[in-house]
Amino acid sequence: MTQTVSVALMDALTGGLEIHDLGRPLTVGMPQSPNHPAYWHALPRRHGDMVRADGGSAANDIITMGTHVGTHIDALSHVSQDGKLFGGLDAADALEGGRYLQLGAHTIEPMVRRGVLLDVPAMRGVQRLEAGEEITVADLEATLARQGTEIRPGDVVLVRSGWGQHFDSGDGDTFRGLTTGVPGVGEAGASWLAAQGIHATGADTIAYERLQPGAGHGLLPAHRVLLVESGIYIIETMDLEGIAAAGVHEFLFILSPLKLVGATGSPVRPLAVVGQ
Repeated sequence: MTQTVSVALMDALTGGLEIHDLGRPLTVGMPQSPNHPAYWHALPRRHGDMVRADGGSAANDIITMGTHVGTHIDALSHVSQDGKLFGGLDAADALEGGRYLQLGAHTIEPMVRRGVLLDVPAMRGVQRLEAGEEITVADLEATLARQGTEIRPGDVVLVRSGWGQHFDSGDGDTFRGLTTGVPGVGEAGASWLAAQGIHATGADTIAYERLQPGAGHGLLPAHRVLLVESGIYIIETMDLEGIAAAGVHEFLFILSPLKLVGATGSPVRPLAVVGQ
């Protein structure tokens, strides 16, 4: 944690905190990519199934899900290009005993960093971007200029498209955008973000980057640029509506993945903290 972040955190603690929860609730049937196992929750034991002598009882749960379902972070082992992972690591060599012990989710350090929100729809003067629309370098630069914010090395940059409104409304088919496409950062935008030296980036969409109409997840060039070429983590399916409505563009970003040894991703509950 840098000195700047430490000072910001202490200032926030002494002056009061406003916390924006950027994670989505995990519910059975929520919108998700069809490429991953769905979230499922059940109660194998309910109150009353077993009652102790003193009348006490306990319920417990079982959860199954893919690691790229709901709000989650991509580990650097998630994507390869021509058989290579980040740093030129051979993907086959990274797999040991059925787990990616190198670059797996357990290697992602907890994040306590400066966060920046780029509210692209606000810059455009619209409620949300259109299906399949690319967020360009010009869009990113114009958003920074409008907000009067800057990106610094080591930041976590969150890009709002407004597409998360479809998740909120329960319109899962539109949120997935398999036929219509989904707005997001393109290859050029990803390269521009990487050049800023950021640590991670996230979005309010299902796959972070722009999905072309009808293409589904067939091509994901921004994933290649960020994960494979630059070692920059990607956070997907974020809830950015509340923080955007509050007009917050700079904050203390906190995120901690589960230590899922060898996994290619992890569910997360990211927080944006600002002083009151």
